Amino acid sequence: MTLPAEHIDDIARRFGLGDDAVIVGSAARGEQGQVWRLMSSRGTYAVKEMFTVWTEDDVRVAADYQDAVTAAGVHVPRIIRTTDGDVLFDGGEDRPMIRVYAWTDLRGPDPKLDPVEVGRTVAAIHRVHAIDDSPVHPWYTEPVGAARWDELRDAAREQGAPFADALIAVRDELVALETLQSAPTNLQLCHSDLWADNLRSTADGAPCVIDWENCGMADPAQELGLVLYEFGGADSARVRALYCAYVDAGGPFRITSPTDFWMLAAQLMHITERAVELWVAPDATDDQRQHYASLFGEFIERPLTVALVDSMLAAIAD
Repeated sequence: MTLPAEHIDDIARRFGLGDDAVIVGSAARGEQGQVWRLMSSRGTYAVKEMFTVWTEDDVRVAADYQDAVTAAGVHVPRIIRTTDGDVLFDGGEDRPMIRVYAWTDLRGPDPKLDPVEVGRTVAAIHRVHAIDDSPVHPWYTEPVGAARWDELRDAAREQGAPFADALIAVRDELVALETLQSAPTNLQLCHSDLWADNLRSTADGAPCVIDWENCGMADPAQELGLVLYEFGGADSARVRALYCAYVDAGGPFRITSPTDFWMLAAQLMHITERAVELWVAPDATDDQRQHYASLFGEFIERPLTVALVDSMLAAIAD
């Protein structure tokens, strides 16, 4: 199902995209929204339908930060604003919020991207010092807790979730990860979601960073820990190559402790918690449960452990 023709026309008119606007292909769906490819007389654009309601105030800081990162030389899809200078368009009548970007041809998510290029890219992002008065989101700072894991484990087992045994097996490690908990420091705006889904390569192999909707105040050293796991993980040579490239490119932050991996651990635990919680929800459909089981499986395929954190720390030690 594509966007209604009249809605496409409204979007093109509101964002000044030119005439003869059409949607080409199907949408690429993510957790925050889905993206359509729109072609018009003026070019090709990415039209993002947002799954939640936002206000212009909600997105202005993030959009300005994205513009600053772009100005610093990071390849980021250019934000297309409305003819009134807004980031968002609310079409009304139960239509979703819309954002528009210049189209960039990207390869699929790949945790095996050149670690040197990844390190340089993250260094360039972190050199952009921008702050906001909003607090760090609990998604990046708060633990799930042993009691909650036990509750979810029991619910998964009772309802016959396909991952119930796997959850039972990793329960103790999930609790152990909470020993990494640490308050973030050196706060500044960060992308906060630099997984392989969002740090990809273009058709010519250059790194490109997309999906800035979750950016906010965070500890850049902890964000770097997330990147080391995602693009290096158990491969110590990749971890070291990425970290050295970050430092050599002027990346201003350093990883010195296991607690610098807390943002990573917190995110993975909340993603896993959400997958189980939504799977066991009484109103979950079969398709939704399949999606949530797959989301849980992503953690099992590449589990984060305290031992892995120690291994990554050893790889970057002088």
